[in-house]
Amino acid sequence: MYEKYFQLRERPFALSPDPDYLYPSKVHQEALSYLRYGIEGHAGFVVITGEIGSGKTTMLQSLLGRLDSNTTVARIVNTMLDPRELLDAIMLDFDMDPTGLSKPVLLHRLGEFLVRQRQAGRLTLLVIDEAQNLSLPALEEIRMLSNLETEKSKLIQIIMIGQPELREKLSLPQLMQLRQRITVSYHLQPLDAAETANYVNHRLKRAALGTPLEFPRDVTDLIHERSRGVPRIINVIADATLLFAYGVDQRSIDVEITREALAELDVTGVLASYDAEGAQAATAAAVSVAETQEAMRIADDVRRREQVLAQRERDIIQREQALTAQQRVVEEEARLLAAARSARVAAAAAPQPPSAGAVAPGVADIQSSIGAPRGVGPVAQTSAPRPAPARLAAPIAPRAVAPATARTVAPSRAPRYRGAPVRARERFWERVRRVLLGVTEPETGA
Repeated sequence: MYEKYFQLRERPFALSPDPDYLYPSKVHQEALSYLRYGIEGHAGFVVITGEIGSGKTTMLQSLLGRLDSNTTVARIVNTMLDPRELLDAIMLDFDMDPTGLSKPVLLHRLGEFLVRQRQAGRLTLLVIDEAQNLSLPALEEIRMLSNLETEKSKLIQIIMIGQPELREKLSLPQLMQLRQRITVSYHLQPLDAAETANYVNHRLKRAALGTPLEFPRDVTDLIHERSRGVPRIINVIADATLLFAYGVDQRSIDVEITREALAELDVTGVLASYDAEGAQAATAAAVSVAETQEAMRIADDVRRREQVLAQRERDIIQREQALTAQQRVVEEEARLLAAARSARVAAAAAPQPPSAGAVAPGVADIQSSIGAPRGVGPVAQTSAPRPAPARLAAPIAPRAVAPATARTVAPSRAPRYRGAPVRARERFWERVRRVLLGVTEPETGA
């Protein structure tokens, strides 16, 4: 609109970040030096923060434009992502398709890509703008990416650019490991009054087609007072001042034109909106950090409770296993007792074979029917040793039956042996004695 009037090839105070208009102020030069040191020194993590409109993005674009062709860059601008979406965005920026890949496979392929880049002599750079919007899990995911390294250096350099609340997030105890890996950190301060004057006239000079237009120092001091040295607000006020001067057909810029521009900006609420934006950002940062701390506290509490419950479940399982083992032992003992009881009952019910010293019932009947010699009777089942054969080998005298033995002979059976020869009876008793008592002595007279 006013470019031709002031002999400008374009608007010098456009709000879009243009690296051609970057003013090398002291703070911006320091920030660029830190960035170059972090990249060339393979520092790993580099963090640059600054107020809204402090020129972070313009400085970043100026840096990226100076990188050589041996640097592969992935730049993430939309950071309202969860950890997995952040990994997908990084893969897409590196021209890799993450569709259908599980997270382990995705990380494996990303690692292979970084190794190939290093073998080809290329530097891999990940730039995350507006990093203050990253959640704590996403920041932790970025930390894990820094573990992709060789024995001597990192495979990927990570630059995070964000507003001051990024520093507040990084100061949380939950991100201590990430904070310890940050080797380069710088915060962009606002411009002072002298730098504000140089900044305004630098941009006018860059846009001029002929003799550049200049803002006097009293004008730039007024601009600095209302903008607080923030480059974006400086651009808004300077652009409005040129527009008002063009509207009144005035080629020189003075304080009166600047005051009129500021009054119009106040009426329309433009400056108030920038002030409110800064206040809201600061409040949102404080609320975000507070909410994050509360969320992490709740998460830690839930994690501790889950650990307690898991330990209790393990204790219950161990107790159940011990009870099961005890039950098996008791069942086995009961089975053995039942088997032993059954064996005893079966042994008691089964007929017992006569022992070597016992007299069979039929032989006892024979003895009682024919009469046994004195001192000879049914032998009890004892474990006493057998009588010596020599003592039992004496022949039984004829008719030498004790009166008690003679009384035990049934009268009905006595006639069976009545009149039998004495010798035959003696031979009969000898055979009985040999069979029952194990006497191996030959029969007398055999």
